[in-house]
Amino acid sequence: MAYSVIKKPSDYFNTKLYTGNSSSTHAVTGVGFQPDLSWFKNRTGAGSHYLFDAIRGVTKSISSDTTSAEATQSYLSSFDTDGFTLGSASNNVNGAYNYASWNWLANGTGVANTDGDIASTVSANTTSGFSIVSYTGTGANATVGHGLGAVPKVIITKSRSNSSYNWTSYFASLGNTGRIRLNLTDAATTGQTNWNSTTPTSSVFSLGTNLDVNGSGENIIAYCFAEKQGFSKFGSYTGNGNADGTFVYTGFKPAFVMIKRTDSADGWQMFDNKRDLSNPGIHRLEADSSAAEYTGQADHLDMYSNGFKPRYSGGNLNGSGATYIYMAFAEQPLVGDNPATAR
Repeated sequence: MAYSVIKKPSDYFNTKLYTGNSSSTHAVTGVGFQPDLSWFKNRTGAGSHYLFDAIRGVTKSISSDTTSAEATQSYLSSFDTDGFTLGSASNNVNGAYNYASWNWLANGTGVANTDGDIASTVSANTTSGFSIVSYTGTGANATVGHGLGAVPKVIITKSRSNSSYNWTSYFASLGNTGRIRLNLTDAATTGQTNWNSTTPTSSVFSLGTNLDVNGSGENIIAYCFAEKQGFSKFGSYTGNGNADGTFVYTGFKPAFVMIKRTDSADGWQMFDNKRDLSNPGIHRLEADSSAAEYTGQADHLDMYSNGFKPRYSGGNLNGSGATYIYMAFAEQPLVGDNPATAR
């Protein structure tokens, strides 16, 4: 029987929860690897999301809920062999609050890539299908190498140097003219200027002239994800408007799910297996919002051994006839040496 080559998904993606200590230094362990992308959010207080990666360096932050350009911060001082060290007492990452961090393994600080028309710096993990790509926009139709050796299903971009540009993102389920913006709640739109109406290949992704993704002289970061059986799944589903929602098959027990309605204005809903140890999952954060974690009775999400299901009839997750996109990463594959069990 075929199964994922990734027998232990937590070697490549892991959620780590921690409590800040309001100190100038705080080593957090238990991630299980040295992260190359760490995404932080204050759970118990309002505050922006903060993303750091190995290419840009630990002092450079960007926030998924704003258009702000990259900032130099002392919030993170190092990526460590089993986690990271926080370098600031700021409430954003290390105050007297509870925090979530989502961590991905790429391949270090990056290497030069000349596969595309635009030269890039790429940190790629071809096993897990994740790469970090840094490039400078030209303002003209072009391609950029991503280093995955597989076709990415999701590409999330942000200008590092301009506070006017959005987190414009490609999802394969929206097609090669579709775009959706991570920092906003708005619906998906179409236009050839985003991806030059061209589907990514196993070596490059294409850019049109849209300033968000390819402004002339703009320094841009892209997070690219290719689907890997038993580890990651990126797709879409249609809501049924019932408390017993649409079941979405992933082929693994999810560790993390992010969902966005594409046909109207709703937030990017984030769930994981550490904030909710059993069903229903009621703890959710929104990638586009600085708000503290929601724990109300609406917008529940159940995670199973082979997928997930909304347990609410509302628009954020399961509106009747509404369309949604999602990103999911595994806790355990459904089959293999250590098959998933229900929670």
